[in-house]
Amino acid sequence: MGLRITVKSCMVGEIEEMSEKKRLFSNTEIGESFSVTGMVFDIKRFAMHDGPGIRTTAFLKGCPLSCTWCHNPESQRAGRELLFRDGLCRGCGACVAACPEEAIRLREGVAVTDRSRCTACGVCVPVCPADARELVGEIWSADALADELARDTLFYDQSAGGVTLSGGEPLAQPAFCVEVLRRCRARGLHTAVDTCGHADEDALRIVAEQTDLFLYDLKLMDAERHRRSTGVTNEKVFANLERIDRWEKPIWIRVPLIPGINDDEENLAELAVFLRPFRRVEAVHVLPYHRGGEAKWAGLGREDDTYPGIGPECSADAAERAVRFLGDRLDVPVKRGG
Repeated sequence: MGLRITVKSCMVGEIEEMSEKKRLFSNTEIGESFSVTGMVFDIKRFAMHDGPGIRTTAFLKGCPLSCTWCHNPESQRAGRELLFRDGLCRGCGACVAACPEEAIRLREGVAVTDRSRCTACGVCVPVCPADARELVGEIWSADALADELARDTLFYDQSAGGVTLSGGEPLAQPAFCVEVLRRCRARGLHTAVDTCGHADEDALRIVAEQTDLFLYDLKLMDAERHRRSTGVTNEKVFANLERIDRWEKPIWIRVPLIPGINDDEENLAELAVFLRPFRRVEAVHVLPYHRGGEAKWAGLGREDDTYPGIGPECSADAAERAVRFLGDRLDVPVKRGG
């Protein structure tokens, strides 16, 4: 969506502020007031592990990382995608007839999509009687999403809960994040952002102003190991965590524990040393790896690529060992899950 700016007798400072918004808010329309849209791929109600209390979590699409263990591969790409569950397909051919791009054909009783022709228009989704097709990613306005999140205010009030923006990477859509969070806080709702931390400082700063709690992922302490497993190094991740701590925002650290990747004592020991100086880190949560993304990888049409998931799932015993190891070295609560 393009940017439209209407200026009515603005002071110089206001014009400069609009210029900054134009740089950060790439999908924003600014008039006498501005509204923002963003791409959301899921909304989870009654979430118990995305911050304190009962919460509703909105998952935003797009992420600058490509973690080999990602259990939500549909969150990585910024645009809409078609998810197809071939085990549900009845081979009725309704989607073949409906597709305006002629991108679908039946092969051995299963509707196969030519992804090079598919535009993810979604026409095939409602005609499928087996619900085998799903369009992942929906455009929401900040107003509409804030209204949706506010529907559960009664549960938030009773449990000291609130709303969480997750992903993907919510900081990849800073304008949308800011406006959703601002509207939620105006309703008195507690706000949390679940982030990998790989973002520009300006995006982090404007989002932090509207955030009550950061759920912050730390994966690998060595920069090269981090790059090999996520596609990026960890310099921004570390620098942004230090900024959030300096801005005195509460932080819960999340450590996805992946066997053979980051569960070694060297990495965990370096993690503990790194975290000790932080004043606003309130807790550390160890998240055991699982292979839940494998089926979705194929369903997104990436079956020609090797699923990047690695090795076995993380056992409960391995997770508990990591919890004890970190707990012995840190002065904040460390637990499995969360």
